[in-house]
Amino acid sequence: QVQLVESGGGAEQAGGSLTLSCTASRIPECMGWFRQAPGKEREGVATANIVGSPTYYADSVKGRFTIVRNNAQNTIYLQMTSLKPEDTAMYYCAAKYGDCPTSAVEIQYKYWGQGTQVTVSS
Repeated sequence: QVQLVESGGGAEQAGGSLTLSCTASRIPECMGWFRQAPGKEREGVATANIVGSPTYYADSVKGRFTIVRNNAQNTIYLQMTSLKPEDTAMYYCAAKYGDCPTSAVEIQYKYWGQGTQVTVSS
């Protein structure tokens, strides 16, 4: 069993930055971030294996968001810059054993955090 605890959400103006953190009770091979806006399906944002480069970024966040793993602290971060109102969503940390798939599909991930809200105003 893996427990995930997110932090770092909040309100920010468009163009600003936020960093989300997720600490795991034990470290699985694949960890990542998903988000769900009101009335929309949950979508993958970014994922990364325990070693190596990130495995996935959504097209909508490429060049603006960076996923970083700190394996020594069982923590991943999502560094978000140039925030847009359309980034407003509940952000969830997710994890699975085994390598990250090249896509980011909700059903592939077994462990989930409770989410942290990000609100971007224009």
